[in-house]
Amino acid sequence: MSTRIPVSINGNLVADPELSYGESGIAHAKLRVAVNQRFQAADGTWRDGIPVFHNVSAFRSLAENVATSLKKGDPVTVAGELEFRSYEKDGAQHEARRIVAETVGPDLRFGTASYARTPKTNYGASLGAQGPVQSDPGIKNEWGAGPTMPVAAPSVAGVSSNGMQI
Repeated sequence: MSTRIPVSINGNLVADPELSYGESGIAHAKLRVAVNQRFQAADGTWRDGIPVFHNVSAFRSLAENVATSLKKGDPVTVAGELEFRSYEKDGAQHEARRIVAETVGPDLRFGTASYARTPKTNYGASLGAQGPVQSDPGIKNEWGAGPTMPVAAPSVAGVSSNGMQI
């Protein structure tokens, strides 16, 4: 049994997203996001706090879109689940955490963005009753692999005149 901790962060990308593909062909983007709290000092001036750095992983089409759309320094908003793991290195026990992203987007408080839909993928035989199932049974739940739980695409009730799903 795993503990699911939903999180949402706003920060800046420390480096360009790193896109790679696993042995099964699933895209994986690694991001590093710095979250810096600002506070108002007694004299009324604003100051930056100590930054906290978060490792973020995105998978599949989200990973490809993040790698195409974002770059170092961009302000971003990330929502997903916090994941913990422990490992042994040089005889010492260590712990690590990362956020497995469900959504990533530019923070529009600091700029503008334009949106372009990516073409839909032909899922072929992987269509189930709820739509395409986005999982690969050969993937192990390691840092470079996607979640092992299948994620079904939401069913579409309709499409509005501007092409947005409703």
